[in-house]
Formats: sequence, structure tokens, C-alpha cells
Amino acid sequence: MSELLNSLGEKIVGGLGDAAIGHSVAFDQLTVTVQASRIVDVVKFLRDDPGCRFVSLIDVTAVDYPGREKRFDVIYHFLSPALNARVRLRAEADETTQVPSIIEVFPGSDWFERECYDLYGVIFTGHPDMRRLLTDYGFDGHPLRKDFPLSGFVEVRYDDQEKRVVYEPVRLNQEFRKFDFLSPWEGADYPVLPGDEKAGPKP
Repeated sequence: MSELLNSLGEKIVGGLGDAAIGHSVAFDQLTVTVQASRIVDVVKFLRDDPGCRFVSLIDVTAVDYPGREKRFDVIYHFLSPALNARVRLRAEADETTQVPSIIEVFPGSDWFERECYDLYGVIFTGHPDMRRLLTDYGFDGHPLRKDFPLSGFVEVRYDDQEKRVVYEPVRLNQEFRKFDFLSPWEGADYPVLPGDEKAGPKP
């Protein structure tokens, strides 16, 4: 399997010229690293080349590495039914990199790219409707970035007195937090509940 994927990777990299940086095979998966600015040319080649025929777009997403200069890996997954093979494209981008949209080549990338923008902040140019997809209209930040706070910035609730939805800064009230320091392997030393006596004493 690895030999087949390696040969396919070499073919793809050879056909893409300077648009491709290299390829690797790990865990029986082929990854081709490409230039973000040339992604439209890359996906056209993968779709149209008779030796590839990657006609099915599976996913567009990102991975965040905040310690790097180019913090994002923009990831594309494609399937070739003719070859019974998959390929992952990887393109590096930072917070200001404008990645060309592939919606003209694969219309199904529409919501994938919107989701990637919404959750990571990756900017796709040429997309006809680059709006947030999953978060609220006035949402601040991008929730899947690794430097985004776990509790978020604001919380949303319905105020019965004002009869509307209000946004408030997140507060972690101590009285709503419970701490149980007993070992989960030993179990809590609670009193016997009705029905527990049938199980007999603990060993």
C-alpha cells in the first residue's frame, strides 16, 4: 500500500511543478504539501488528470499551530473512486494569508470554507458568501484556535425582564462548581441506597 501511495504522490508532485512542495505517506495515508496561493490549480489537476481523477471533495478544514510563523495548516481531503484512493492536501497559512476559494472547481466546498473561516479565521478569497456559519453574527474570535479561552468571552441568555437575548461577560460562579476528590477507582463512600443491600457487602 505504501509503495502505491508513494508512486501516486510522486506522480502528483511531478505533475504540479512548483505548486507542490513535497509529499509523505504515514499510516497508509498520502499527504501532499502545496502552495496555498496555487490551490485552485492543484485541485483542477487532481480532478482532471486521467491518472488521478480525484472527483470527490470530502472535507476542507484547518489545524492550528499557534507557535509557528504560519500558524494554520489548511487541509483538503479528496477521494478518487477510479483509483480507490484518498489524498490529503496541506497548505500553510497565517492569519492574513488569503487562500483562494476552490468553489468554482468544487461547489461543495461552500460551507466547508465558511466553517473553516468561522472556527479558525482562515480567509478564503473569491468565495461568494464568506459569512460565519456556526457562531452568532456578533461573535468575537474563532473558537477552534488553540489560544481561544475555553469558556469563551461572553455568554448568551434570555432576560425575562428585558424580554430579549442579552450578552454578558463570562462569570464562573463558585457556588455552581462541585469538587469530588475521591478516587474514581474506589468509588464514593455514600450511604447504602435502597436496593444496594442485595448486592452484598463490598470486598
